[in-house]
Amino acid sequence: MAAGVVVAGWTVLANKDPRPASAELAHEPSTFSFLSGESRQLRQELETTKGELDLLKAQFERSNRILQFSTRYKIPGDLATSIFDIALAEGIDPELAFRLVKLESSFNDRATSSVGAIGLTQLMLPTARFFDRGITRDRLYEPKTNLRIGFRYLRALIGEYEGNTKLALLVYNRGEVAVKKALDAGENPTNGYDRILTRGYRGTGVVQ
Repeated sequence: MAAGVVVAGWTVLANKDPRPASAELAHEPSTFSFLSGESRQLRQELETTKGELDLLKAQFERSNRILQFSTRYKIPGDLATSIFDIALAEGIDPELAFRLVKLESSFNDRATSSVGAIGLTQLMLPTARFFDRGITRDRLYEPKTNLRIGFRYLRALIGEYEGNTKLALLVYNRGEVAVKKALDAGENPTNGYDRILTRGYRGTGVVQ
């Protein structure tokens, strides 16, 4: 009887899968791996959502600022949008950009001075051609073209005068020769233009 039990026991053991339990588990997806993958996916979805929210926030802030400028200066939204976007694209603080266009042309894209300065930012044709060789007088009356070249010129002046925005504005308005002549003579080159344009302004004039 006992022998029969022993034989039966050996039969059971012989038929049992010799692989350890760990080998079985190794071939099955673990709960930890599943949760880890799900966590990564959720993190990616959250990051994507955050990026979309940040973009919406930036778009809202842009629209809000443009609306504020449009309301403050009583100008059409499309003109306010052009001034704002082109100023940023050329590295100029929009706050300063709106002040300059207001003072130079009162937002009149057909403005022409007695000395021949043209358009919204009152550019002289030779100055404009320094930045765009093929520019014509007629094209300089185009608002976006005029703004682009005018703001690029101002940004170049601010860089040339090592961040001295007031001096750069004086050169923009009076011309380099007149300002240099006054400085060489030990005189203050201001004609009031810089003070009017920067009254209450605390920025540097540029954006990165």
